[in-house]
Amino acid sequence: MRSLPVADPGVPDHRSATRYLWWLAVRTWPSLAAGIAWGIVWMLSQALTPAVIGKAVDAGLVDRDREALLTWGTVLLGLGLVQATTGILRHRVAVFNWLGAAYRTVQVTIAQANRLGATLPKRLATGEVVSIGTADINHIGNALDITARGTGAVVAIVAIAVILFSASVPLGLVVVIGVPVLMALVGGLIRPLHRRQQAYRDEQGHLTTRAGDIVTGLRVVRGVGGEATFAARYRADSQTLRSAGVRVARVESVLEAAQVLLPGAFVVLVVWLGARFALRGEITPGQLVAFYGYASFLVSPLRTITEAIDKMTRGHVAARRVVALLDLRRELPEPDRPARLPEGEGDLVDEESGLVVRPGRLTAVAANAPEEAAAIADRLGRYVDGEVTLCGVPLRDLPLATVRERILVADNDGRLFSGPLREELGGDPSGRDDERIAAALAAASAADIVAALPHGLDTVVAERGREFSGGQQQRLRLVRALVTDPQVLVLVEPTSAVDAHTEARIAERLGVARAGRATVVCSTSPLVLDRADHVVFVEGGKVAAEGSHRELLATEPRYAAVVTRGEET
Repeated sequence: MRSLPVADPGVPDHRSATRYLWWLAVRTWPSLAAGIAWGIVWMLSQALTPAVIGKAVDAGLVDRDREALLTWGTVLLGLGLVQATTGILRHRVAVFNWLGAAYRTVQVTIAQANRLGATLPKRLATGEVVSIGTADINHIGNALDITARGTGAVVAIVAIAVILFSASVPLGLVVVIGVPVLMALVGGLIRPLHRRQQAYRDEQGHLTTRAGDIVTGLRVVRGVGGEATFAARYRADSQTLRSAGVRVARVESVLEAAQVLLPGAFVVLVVWLGARFALRGEITPGQLVAFYGYASFLVSPLRTITEAIDKMTRGHVAARRVVALLDLRRELPEPDRPARLPEGEGDLVDEESGLVVRPGRLTAVAANAPEEAAAIADRLGRYVDGEVTLCGVPLRDLPLATVRERILVADNDGRLFSGPLREELGGDPSGRDDERIAAALAAASAADIVAALPHGLDTVVAERGREFSGGQQQRLRLVRALVTDPQVLVLVEPTSAVDAHTEARIAERLGVARAGRATVVCSTSPLVLDRADHVVFVEGGKVAAEGSHRELLATEPRYAAVVTRGEET
């Protein structure tokens, strides 16, 4: 078997949920076929066991044939060994199929999330994305896993029907007619179950989104005194989710009871008919024992088939949600005929505001309103469409991957993920980038953060960097941006969460660290502005003045007012 996850998951077929599941099956067809083959042999070895026991009973008790009894006993032992061996192999392959489908789904959804970028949170709630990455991949994995046992169960029931027909036509008819009836009765409960499960999942996604929003904005909520209100809303949503869970549990309990009661009643019917036929001499005692064994064994394949229907339906519903994610398109489409950038570096120009970012210079953007600077940063990074050119080529004519490679926008919404700090900062796990990381740590005044960690760069960071303060996280995000070393680096308020002494050190070192590269810093901090090569004052979304920080202080009262307000805060 190959290791998982695979390096290249392939291009998913997301025209429908059924096509997506079929695509997964085709991508894993060798192991899927092996699982089905082992499942059939595994179930057949169990299905043939009652017949062999019946033959042994007739040979030993009726005919008193010791040699035949030994032969049938040996066959029974062989069936047991086959059952044990194929059961292990089937389970091993089934687990591989489950993991393969789940991992491949995770890979294609993560790739789609990366392609969507800023479009994803606008189109899909956080809770929905979390549910796809947890519950849905589990259901899709189950849909492929159950194929082995489900196919084996169908083949086993067909084999039992043939054997019963050969011994007694009425008993064969009971099986042939009874099994579909049982499937219809149990299947009638699955549809309402899935409707309630869908409602439960929607409520769960909604509650997850609300919880994430509350945690993210907890400080703000407490600051405005809205903690009790949000807590009350969360409690109400929790009760709604609990009620939906109870409704699901009610149907599940009825389904579980039906899966035991209906096959049990079927067993009683087959045994009763078999006993009557044996008393009339129409079947042998061994065949009666075999019929009882079949009736008892049929409970297992019948439950397996109902389980297969359930899991395939859930997998189809989950695949429908994955397909909905894969169908999303970026707000900014790729150009039909991608242009190429000329060799070397050139100006980055935002025609809407009049901002010109020149290579090798640290340009500071001081805006009268913070949202105006953020809007410029979004256009420069092509997170929104705008009349922006790089080296004279419009960004909308460039492949988005090229824009992301050349221009990096680092804002305060960036997160630290869990894992070794070295890798979170963009370094190679082997440590060959440690010198570059050390230089970035010095420029961001963050060397003390790493020095205080027990294992330095090898320290494992908790999710979202919870062990770091807000200022430490901001400095580490700046380190990550500097290690990337893009052609153009756009920093949005990179020092808003640090103290004045740390901010002064960062302002002094940032230009040196980015020497020869274009850097844009959106900030109203005098410490940062005073160290910039060029300062641009933006008012009303347009460049109102530009020059050095000291020149603008002396000649532009509106600029001075903005900077002074920033200094006081």
